[in-house]
Amino acid sequence: MVYKFAKVCKLKSIGVFTSENPNLQHLHRPIFNESLLSGNSNEEIKCNVEKVHPQSHKIEVKTKEESCGDLVILNNIFDAVLDLKFAYLELQKAHIPYDPKKIVAADDIVVAEIEKLCKFKSEYKEKQSKKAIINAELSDLLMNEIVAKEDFLGKLKSRKSAKDSKILRLRHLLNDLEIGNENLNEKLRQIRLEHRKKESVLTVAKFQHVFKAASKSIHDFAKPLISLMKASGWDLDMATKSIESDAVYSKKCDKKYAFEAYIARRMFHSIALTSYDVSDVMKFDDPFDALMENPYSDFAKFCQTKYLLVVPPEMEESFFGNLDYHKFVMSGKHPRTEFYQLFVKMAKWIWVLLRSAVTIDPNATMFSVSKGSMFSNLYMESVEKENEFAILSDEEQATYKVQFMIMPGFKIGSIIVKSQVYASQHRSSSMVATLTGNSAYRTT
Repeated sequence: MVYKFAKVCKLKSIGVFTSENPNLQHLHRPIFNESLLSGNSNEEIKCNVEKVHPQSHKIEVKTKEESCGDLVILNNIFDAVLDLKFAYLELQKAHIPYDPKKIVAADDIVVAEIEKLCKFKSEYKEKQSKKAIINAELSDLLMNEIVAKEDFLGKLKSRKSAKDSKILRLRHLLNDLEIGNENLNEKLRQIRLEHRKKESVLTVAKFQHVFKAASKSIHDFAKPLISLMKASGWDLDMATKSIESDAVYSKKCDKKYAFEAYIARRMFHSIALTSYDVSDVMKFDDPFDALMENPYSDFAKFCQTKYLLVVPPEMEESFFGNLDYHKFVMSGKHPRTEFYQLFVKMAKWIWVLLRSAVTIDPNATMFSVSKGSMFSNLYMESVEKENEFAILSDEEQATYKVQFMIMPGFKIGSIIVKSQVYASQHRSSSMVATLTGNSAYRTT
């Protein structure tokens, strides 16, 4: 008998012929085509063998679809080859002693193992084919993407070149603009300096107007104060001496200036020049309205403090028979009376004067004139200048001595706002003094 396995393995079993056992015709059935192991990957393997699965040899064919790695397939192939060897060994054993049933069973197992190898081979080739297709597709995709990226990179380089050119042009333009701005800033600085000079002259002129208004407001408040003193039985000569004990007056009526000096001294006492916005006071024609609008403002506090200083309790009680004004003012209120309203008008101009100087010139200073100083037309003006004093020559004015100061003077930039003094002529040559600079003045 010619073995069915000989067509595949090209092997001969130990001498068994068909003539020896004519009853084994069933052993002559074909097993499978010779192309089973031919290696043709394009042909589908067809096996017409009837599979036999004996209980002693249970075969499990493991198939993993798709995601099966090469290493797993290789291990499966090694296992299948090993199983094939064992199956072939069983086939050999079935011949000695000769057992046709065992031979057929063993032969089926060998064929099954060969079919497994054929299946592994087919799966491997199919996988490799799929990999090649996928790799080709990926390669095409990558190539297309690379081409697209290179095109995009070329566009970006072109844009960058255009942007670099634009940046260069803008830098040149910026440089030209900066040079132009420097020239314009220099011109603007010159214009501002000229404008500041003109504005300074105008502002100092306004300050001089405020100075005259403040001086007049003191004069206006002194009149009702003196009238109330007369009406309440005050001795004006004694009051004058208490203000300026050794002052020499040209005329008796000049004693009124002592009261103005008293009021000014109290109003300017312990006050420093500070920059302040006085628009909240200046916007009212009547400064009392500013107190009503904001009774707790800095101006309101200034009025309260200065009223209590200018009009002491004994003076107010002699005027009105009580201290209602003081109590009212000390409580933070402002009496709406004619006397207090006159005081507020005076306080307004002193307030504006003290807070305007530094606004015009941060280095502005206020100076006072010492009693007994020789009169200087450069730093002083006499309160009698509109009368006889105005017609005196400079040499005659130099014979006058300051009895007391009424309004302090101010120095704003190069402008001197003269202080107001009361001066009278002295006869003794030993009393003549010469001024060196402004040594006769002290800054308050």
